[in-house]
Amino acid sequence: MLDHMKGVRRAVAAAALLGAALVGCSTGGDGRADGAPEQTAPAATPATAAEPPPGPEGSEEPGGPEDPMSPGPEKVRDAFAGLQATLGDTCTPGAGDCAYHLGRVHEELTGLEAAMKNDPKGPGHFPEPLVWITDLNKSLDGDLSAENLEAHMKDLTGVRDRINTWMQDHPDDYR
Repeated sequence: MLDHMKGVRRAVAAAALLGAALVGCSTGGDGRADGAPEQTAPAATPATAAEPPPGPEGSEEPGGPEDPMSPGPEKVRDAFAGLQATLGDTCTPGAGDCAYHLGRVHEELTGLEAAMKNDPKGPGHFPEPLVWITDLNKSLDGDLSAENLEAHMKDLTGVRDRINTWMQDHPDDYR
């Protein structure tokens, strides 16, 4: 999942760069819409365009905590928001939407687990939710097929709902 997030972040950065280039093209190539002569500037090479921005002040390391290109789990509040987005959704076992819905609940739980384990407060700050997710994963035994997710539907939604209740009692962790 982290590799997927890296790819998504890189694609977003590339799209932003392409969008900026297209804006330049649509206004005369140099960003000017007044018809003034075009100024030439050295073009960025692919190698320099792909370099991540410099890190925190005085650091040569790329990417600080707010660097959108740096890999890493979501923050707990963002991961929890994704999980909460599944609260109003339901599905009927055997229907095509059920595999998607339960897969999404599992994916959101996995993201929340990673965020909790990597939170600056430490994984010990989230003992109950992490145990519930670990127990759920043991029950699923790595089988994320539609049939297995549907067989564990009550487990998936139960863990989701228990974590929602737990987090509501810990507002500092998601606000």
